[in-house]
Amino acid sequence: MKNLKTALVTGASGGLGLEFARLLAADGYRVVLVARNESALRDVASELQSLYGAEAHCYPTDLSKPENVETLLQQLTSDNLSIDCLINNAGFGDAGYFLDKPFSLHREMMMLNMFALTRLTHALAMEMKAKGHGYILNLASTAAFQPAPAFALYAATKSFVLSFSEALRYELRQSGVSVTVSCPGPTETAFHDRAATRTSKIMQMGMMKPEVVAEQAYKALKAGKRRVVHGWLNKILAMSGSFTPRGVLIATTHKMMKP
Repeated sequence: MKNLKTALVTGASGGLGLEFARLLAADGYRVVLVARNESALRDVASELQSLYGAEAHCYPTDLSKPENVETLLQQLTSDNLSIDCLINNAGFGDAGYFLDKPFSLHREMMMLNMFALTRLTHALAMEMKAKGHGYILNLASTAAFQPAPAFALYAATKSFVLSFSEALRYELRQSGVSVTVSCPGPTETAFHDRAATRTSKIMQMGMMKPEVVAEQAYKALKAGKRRVVHGWLNKILAMSGSFTPRGVLIATTHKMMKP
């Protein structure tokens, strides 16, 4: 194989994952694409090869199943793909009250949003640390900054991603491995179709374009920044949790998120 930098992107079949894949390919990376939809992944790979001459590898799998995460790691080793940059983008939300949803859905969300991200980070960060260099970008959300009734579990998973990423960054500060966490607000992707959040009040405040969010996050990653919150309004909302009484914050968030 050519001696290329290699990046792995989860949730790479569309939305932010697709935009990250494009940025990485344009930057000279070999790109490892991971998502459930094999046909969509093949289309992305063809685009990257056509537009950027990028080497692209497709690994269609459902990362909400822990055994599939282990299989993916084994396949990377078998295919001699050493990852220099990890973009943990895959995740989903589901609007509504916690007890109105089946636990099977909650488990799937936790497995994808937290377990898969953590397992991939653990395995690939160890390799990066051994090499003395590497980049990790974990996708959290502005939902990470406060509890969110009617979006409770999703917000909790993103709070985990934010806290974990910032702590890990500190642990790895002298290793050559940089960890950045991205906190987008509402972004125009298919996420909101699955999450059923398009009618919530927070969506009426506007959505950012995925290409803008991805470019900002990628620049922050390359610059070695700890955290990036996208958009001035999202920055204000994220900061407001620091000085708003907790009860008021939770009630306000519920008004913004309730079905």
